[in-house]
Amino acid sequence: MRTEAARAEGVDHPGRVLVVNAGSSSLKLSVVEPDDTIARTANLTCAEAIPPEAIAEFLREAGTVDAVGHRIVHGGADFTGPARLDPRVYARVVALRPLAPLHQGRAIAGIDTVHELCPDLPAVACFDTAFHHTLPAEASTYALPEAWRARWGLRRHGFHGLSHAYASTRACELTGLPASSARVVSCHLGAGASLAAIRGGISVDTTMGFTPTDGLVMATRAGDLDPGMLVRLLRTGLELAELERVLEHEAGLSALAGHGGDMRAIRADAEAGDARARLARGIYAYRVRTRIAAMAAAMGGLDVLAFTGGVGEHDDTLRADMVAELAFLGVRLDPRANARARADAEIGRAGAPVRTVVVTAGEDIRIARETRATLG
Repeated sequence: MRTEAARAEGVDHPGRVLVVNAGSSSLKLSVVEPDDTIARTANLTCAEAIPPEAIAEFLREAGTVDAVGHRIVHGGADFTGPARLDPRVYARVVALRPLAPLHQGRAIAGIDTVHELCPDLPAVACFDTAFHHTLPAEASTYALPEAWRARWGLRRHGFHGLSHAYASTRACELTGLPASSARVVSCHLGAGASLAAIRGGISVDTTMGFTPTDGLVMATRAGDLDPGMLVRLLRTGLELAELERVLEHEAGLSALAGHGGDMRAIRADAEAGDARARLARGIYAYRVRTRIAAMAAAMGGLDVLAFTGGVGEHDDTLRADMVAELAFLGVRLDPRANARARADAEIGRAGAPVRTVVVTAGEDIRIARETRATLG
């Protein structure tokens, strides 16, 4: 599956990169050209196992590729950047599986499947947590005993770093503001959701913590919860396995709306007058709105607000609700621009102190770039 040029050069400068992006219930495959254009892509729904035959078919139709980049959700404290996959790196990725059970297992399955199909294809692990290793101690440290923090590596890691890194860079390109100094709040809003405060291209705060269950309300995850409440539930007889299942699979929008966690269906229900769906969207918007203000506070102000991810890119009414009370920060939308935005676009009102944009998600492009940089 590798090009002759890559074989000859030892993949010093990989050109076409296969990107394997395993989500909690889906698998996105992309082939990214050397100029960052997407040559081919496929989105596979995989509620159970990763389908090897689907990956094999995609590779046959995609043509030659020079390297593969895998999205890995959790890199722990070990990985502060991408790493070429070897037995040591692979073993550490496997060891981190309990910290992101919805995602890590699928990423490992993706690594195994592609390696079986293309054993000679050089592979790079690109970590969602790596972008946030720059969080200052004030933002990353839990107020827990030092012995606990040292023994179990308890700290705020943050996630969606690949998406936040791409979105913040692209937001500066769209607005013409210098990435080296701009203060950006990136809103990655999909089935999983998080915000990041990015100052001068560096992550200084984010809403997720030790695991991806923290922060905003998500499709099936509740986000911020009182730990005392969870201790109380366990003391009153709730089984740990049930608590884990609910926190990962049955909370969040799914619990609030009464069915699933798909925001498109919840929006349709809300517009039809369903009270639970309206409440779900209201809670979602409220949580995002208040955390945007918190992210701005971490940077002493805000220059650019960027929305990305499935919800962030496609739900214009929710974007309007999320910024409705943020005029004091300088965020003001142009209603027409907001309603028609479907791809990279500026949606802020002309002359507003804060520029507001919609950014098409570019995790695959970021992964391809990191893969080339690691191998080259």
